[in-house]
Amino acid sequence: MGESEEVLLEKIRTLEDENKILKEENTESTKKLRNLETKELKQNVSNRQLEGKIKELKGEIKSFKKTPLILATITEVFDDNRVGIRGHVGHDFVVTYPGSIDKDKVIAGARVSLNQDSLAVVEVLPSKKEADIMAMEIEEKPDINYNDIGGLENAIVEIKETVELPIKKPELFEEIGIDPPKGILLYGPPGTGKTLLAKAVANQTNATFIKLVASEFVNKFLGEGARYVRQVFELAKEKSPAIIFIDEIDAIGTKRTHGTQGADREVQRTLMQLLSELDGFESRGNVGIIAATNRPDILDDALIRPGRFDRTIEVPLPNKNGRINILKIHTEKMKIDENIDFESISELTEGFSGADLKAACTEAGMFAIRNERKKVISKDFMDAIDKIINQI
Repeated sequence: MGESEEVLLEKIRTLEDENKILKEENTESTKKLRNLETKELKQNVSNRQLEGKIKELKGEIKSFKKTPLILATITEVFDDNRVGIRGHVGHDFVVTYPGSIDKDKVIAGARVSLNQDSLAVVEVLPSKKEADIMAMEIEEKPDINYNDIGGLENAIVEIKETVELPIKKPELFEEIGIDPPKGILLYGPPGTGKTLLAKAVANQTNATFIKLVASEFVNKFLGEGARYVRQVFELAKEKSPAIIFIDEIDAIGTKRTHGTQGADREVQRTLMQLLSELDGFESRGNVGIIAATNRPDILDDALIRPGRFDRTIEVPLPNKNGRINILKIHTEKMKIDENIDFESISELTEGFSGADLKAACTEAGMFAIRNERKKVISKDFMDAIDKIINQI
């Protein structure tokens, strides 16, 4: 009987061992199954990504196979879904457009795409904004005000009268019975604050500031410069009230000669278009025109005559008191030693422009950082002035 119990116990232990082995095998199989399920899930995701990529590539291939459309401009609108168009090659055609196109969009000057075979209008394209126009410096409201400009009190008064008053209080001119000045010319050495003045006026009048360099008007393609001028003024009308600031206007405004070269003719065409815009054959609305130059002596007489740039304002190098004010403006947020004598610094910086003084303040701060000081001392300013003088 005892032997039978031992045999039974041995069988039980054997069964338990076998059961344990089966459980371990089952656990291992479960792990393998889960790993396979995970791999399958990842594979499905990868397949979907590849399917999306294939679909995208097929779309690109399909677009490459499409017949290109012709770009044209509507010149005239007729009845019966017909319009006159002009392509870039200069030919005029009368073509049709489908009824699915909104008639309100079919207007003279609109850009359209045409079928190559029938020249029928396929779609009306969005209005074009030249890349050069959009690349200009455009600020809805500059953060510069008159307090940020030092040493130009007289220029500030004149620019207020010429640009700010016509925009903010046009009734004053109506009451007196005179037309407001159309534009002003700022002239003086580089870095004296001509751009800052224009930005400050835009700030005070809540106007959009549009800045461009006159040399951008000159284009190698015939007629492009004149078109660029028109687009600048159209943009200003859209953004009005606006201030157009044309820097280095001498690039296109020099006295005209009898030169026959293509470049000279293109510059003269551009100047003529600018003069036409300044004459105001069409109302500019609340648009002020400010130009700047370092060489007023070489400008064409037609450009600076009354009725175009009515006033010329000198923006000179700052005097001693002006330099002190400029230094205080640029050091307002700097940590400086209390013993710094701005009057002495002003005497040492005679002939410096506002931009030079700002550079001197920046260099003084850099010298303080280089010497691991938390404040700017007089020696830093002396070193900075020496560095700027050697660079001028």
